Amino acid sequence: MQRRAHIRAVNGDGQADAEHGADDVTRFVRAFADAWAQPTAERLGALLHPDVRLVAPLMKVTVGKAASVEEMRRLLLLWPDVRIEVERWSGSGDLVFIEIAMRATFAGRPLSVRGIDRITLRDGLVVERVTYVADPLSMLAILLTRPTGWRRWWRSGVGSPRRRCRLDAG
Repeated sequence: MQRRAHIRAVNGDGQADAEHGADDVTRFVRAFADAWAQPTAERLGALLHPDVRLVAPLMKVTVGKAASVEEMRRLLLLWPDVRIEVERWSGSGDLVFIEIAMRATFAGRPLSVRGIDRITLRDGLVVERVTYVADPLSMLAILLTRPTGWRRWWRSGVGSPRRRCRLDAG
C-alpha cells in the first residue's frame, strides 16, 4: 500500500499561508514528489535552477545544473530503483522543508533512509538543496557491509571525486 502525502503549505502557526507564495510552494512540492516517484536525471534536473547547489551525505557537493544532473545520473546508476516519498512538508516564500523517506535496493537488499531536505527556491526552481539524513552512519554502514554492491558503487562514481569514473564504464 503506497502512502500519498497530503500536500498543503503552512506557515509557522500551522495555518495555510496564501500570502507568501503558498501556491508556488505547493506546486513545487507536488513536482518534487512526482519527479522522485519515477526519477530520471532529466525529470530531477527540471526542478533545478541553473545556479543550483546540492549537498547530501555520501555525495559530492555540486554547483550548477549540469554538474547536479550528472551527479543524479550517478545516484540512479547506484540505485536504479530509488524512490523518495514526501512524508510532510512546510514552506513559505522561497524556503521549503520536506520530510522524506528514501527507499532503494543495494546489493539485493532493501535500503531505507529518512531525512529532511532544506530547499531554497529561486523563480520556482531549486537554487539550493541540503539533505539531512536521520542516521548517516547507518547508511554508510549498509554500503560498507554489503560487499556484493561495492562494484556498482564504485562504477556509479557517487561520492568522493577519488572514486570518479566514466558513467559508461562497463
